[in-house]
Amino acid sequence: MVNTLPNQTAVQPTVLQLPSDQDATGRTLGAEEIALVTEAIQSGTLTSTKGKFVKALEQKFAELLGVKYAYACSSGSAAVHVAVAAIDPEPGDEIITTSVTDMGALTPILYQGAIPVFADVDPKTWNVTAETIERCLTDRTKAIIVTHLFGNPCNMTDIMALANARGIPVIEDTAQAFLAQHNDQYVGSIGTIGCFSLQQGKHITTGEGGIVATNDDAIARRMFLFINKAFGYGDPNPDHYFIALNYRMNELTGAVATAQLSKLNGVVERRRAAAAKLTEKLQGLPGIETPAVDSRNVHVYWKYCLRVDSNVVTNGAVGLAKKLKEDKGIFSAPRYIQKPAFQCEIFEKQRTFGNSRFPFTLARPEAVDYTPAKFPGTFEGLEKVLVLPWNEAYTDEHIDYIADAIKQALAQLS
Repeated sequence: MVNTLPNQTAVQPTVLQLPSDQDATGRTLGAEEIALVTEAIQSGTLTSTKGKFVKALEQKFAELLGVKYAYACSSGSAAVHVAVAAIDPEPGDEIITTSVTDMGALTPILYQGAIPVFADVDPKTWNVTAETIERCLTDRTKAIIVTHLFGNPCNMTDIMALANARGIPVIEDTAQAFLAQHNDQYVGSIGTIGCFSLQQGKHITTGEGGIVATNDDAIARRMFLFINKAFGYGDPNPDHYFIALNYRMNELTGAVATAQLSKLNGVVERRRAAAAKLTEKLQGLPGIETPAVDSRNVHVYWKYCLRVDSNVVTNGAVGLAKKLKEDKGIFSAPRYIQKPAFQCEIFEKQRTFGNSRFPFTLARPEAVDYTPAKFPGTFEGLEKVLVLPWNEAYTDEHIDYIADAIKQALAQLS
């Protein structure tokens, strides 16, 4: 006979609060940023055209990346816009990009009158490849944008060989990949232009902010001008030379960014060390795959992603995410984005400028053909991906907690 106690309550599972990159628990903001912002305010100069902090940031970032030029701007989306504007497409020109990316990396293409042409991705890395890009090339291709998703570099050796053979510039969207490397070279310095983001959740943050980088003198000049309304600051007879915007970073943001930049190496080292520990703990578990990293690459883990096999794990990535949240309070993101970028209304319904549909009115029918059969890697990749929360504040305790939570969930879902 089993003895039961009438007022006995079930023991609730222990929930460990993970550090978050959305607040101070998972960010490196502190006394250094406060000191430089205070100095900026006390100087009374908050515009970068007169101040010192944005200029210092640009110089230090260029030195760190190993490039000739770096210019700060107001956001990561602005950085992509600056890069596309520097390439200077004609209306109707095509720019090849990825089907798995943020809209902020796509709308600049449309604003410059060009057509985004979506390349499929490798379903194991969620990155475009030379092979998927090559299928999209035409005589109207003006540029290629590659996104180093989640901090895992694309195969830039093959992509640059393809692009260089045809004389096509490559823009690297490096928003999630600060200090990531391919063949011992920092991504963002391999293509024609590198674009970086300082948004809240990136490796270093100013809330919003961006940086563009290049070794090309002419491209650098175009980018500097586009950030500054195309006004030739420092020229003998400056004028507004072409249509452009004000994308300048202010001195307060520059002060924070300067302090954050000094912490970047440590941030990346801690993220990579924590990822290595989690990979070791999860290796070989049925139904999941840890990140696929090319031996030539250094992955910097903006996020840590699993591939989840729905044939082994009940309800796949969605089921695992639900279990992690309900049982352990771990908020992860199945699918990363709920649908490929080309299925958003801006592309499906061609909603641009008024009712004009411009620049889609100039597009080849094949360029705007978003038939799912053309994107097998995209749909497989989004179906299987589970994006775990990640930041530089994770300790061994946090890694153990996440690993144990995944193991327990898999035991119940397999």
